[in-house]
Amino acid sequence: MKLTNDSYLILLGTKNFTERYYRDDQGWLKVSARGRKFRMTAEQVLNHLLPALAGVKPNLIIKVEHHAPGGPPEHKPERSARASVVI
Repeated sequence: MKLTNDSYLILLGTKNFTERYYRDDQGWLKVSARGRKFRMTAEQVLNHLLPALAGVKPNLIIKVEHHAPGGPPEHKPERSARASVVI
């Protein structure tokens, strides 16, 4: 099992929207709730995730899914997440 950064999909959102963060061959990518794609540095990804994990922004849901390497991960709502945190 490969446990590198490019084998995870991070979902951040509320009950009304979800943003996806994942790493591909060019770096980190954010896909907004509207489907827009933004390139990000690792520091920018942490700046988005840390306030939610620290509880500064209430009612945020964070899920992390593990995927097999190769190609961008697709979010499949029927698949259960490996880990989730509700703050």
